[in-house]
Amino acid sequence: MDVLKQYLPLCWLQNNPLELPRSVDFFKQNLLFYFVVEYFMQANMTDDPIESFTEVGIQTLLTLMFIGVMLFLNRTLYAYVQVATAVIFCANIVALLIVPVLVWLTVSEDPLSYYFLALLLFWVYVVVAHIIKQVLSINLFAGLVLSLFYFTTTYFGAFALGQLL
Repeated sequence: MDVLKQYLPLCWLQNNPLELPRSVDFFKQNLLFYFVVEYFMQANMTDDPIESFTEVGIQTLLTLMFIGVMLFLNRTLYAYVQVATAVIFCANIVALLIVPVLVWLTVSEDPLSYYFLALLLFWVYVVVAHIIKQVLSINLFAGLVLSLFYFTTTYFGAFALGQLL
C-alpha cells in the first residue's frame, strides 16, 4: 500500500518516476491489471475475444518495448522497472475511470460521455508526457511529442499488427 501511495502523485503530474521505489512485484501486479482492463475495453469494441486478446498482448509488448528502447537510447535502462511501472500504473488509474465512461457511452451515446472520454484520454496523454519529460530531462514540448509517438506506436501499432495476424 505504501508503494501505491508513492506512485499515485504521478497521476497528478507530481513526483519524478526515477525517485520512486523499484518494486518488481508492484510492476507485475500493475502489468496484470493493465492487461485485464485493456482486454475488457478491447473486447467491448470487437466481437472476437481472440482478436482482442492478441491485440492487447501486442499492445502490452509494444508498451514495454517502447519504454525499454527509450531508456536504452537515453542510457537509463537501470530505471526500467520504475518507469514502466509509472506509465502502466497511471494508465491503470485513468482506465478505472474510463471503463464506466465507456459503459455510459455504449448504453446512452450521450455527447457528454464522449467529452468525458476525450478528457480522460487527454489526461493519460499528459501524464505519460510528464513521465517522459522527467525521465529524459527534456522540455515539455519534447515530452508531448514523445508521448504522441508512444501512443501512436503502441495503440495504432498493435491495431496494425493485429490486422496482419
